[in-house]
Amino acid sequence: MKTKTQIGGKTCYIYDCGSADVLLIQPVDDHDIEVLDSEVGEIKRLSGRDFTLAAFRVDDWNADLSPWEAPPVFGNEAFAGGAEATLKYVVKELIPQLKGGKDAEIYIGGYSLAGFFALWAVYQTEIFSGAAAASPSVWFPHFTEYMRENEIHTDAVYLSLGDREERTRNPVMSKVGASIREANDLLATSGVDCELEWNKGNHFKDPDLRTAKAFAWLMNR
Repeated sequence: MKTKTQIGGKTCYIYDCGSADVLLIQPVDDHDIEVLDSEVGEIKRLSGRDFTLAAFRVDDWNADLSPWEAPPVFGNEAFAGGAEATLKYVVKELIPQLKGGKDAEIYIGGYSLAGFFALWAVYQTEIFSGAAAASPSVWFPHFTEYMRENEIHTDAVYLSLGDREERTRNPVMSKVGASIREANDLLATSGVDCELEWNKGNHFKDPDLRTAKAFAWLMNR
């Protein structure tokens, strides 16, 4: 069952797929919303488990999902560093409104900058059982240094990247391949159960299917 509702002033899409003991949390933009039905169907197929998915619409992608300020890497829109406020919304407003047992598994994930936000989030709080980071923006300035210097608070992370994503002339975004390899190594060294999957295609190919694979991997561990 799919419900569109307002929680804490944000538009949320809630998919009740038979259980509230597995909660999937995902920041989404308009394009993600268009393919959410497909994503949820693929999660069901790959995991074979019941779950609830709560996708909340992010109004300002670069501002609300970036952990600190950074200059633009494409266009003129800089990163404002509003991730802390977004995570507070997830933990204090969104999750408490969802049905779930005391011992519910809660996974946070998403695609692109939302996947990057999910990876950053599991360094901030112990509430999440894992992070599903599909094609995450790990090219973000100084993030792998941040990973090296801080403690992660989950034991499961899924990473993926398209095999053509690092083939770009953008000098910052071209670092994504090296950065995700480094991130995977750092997680493994920390004892995290980490999967790094390489998908065919560029950054814009099959975001719904890639995100579904990320969540399903966590659910099937």
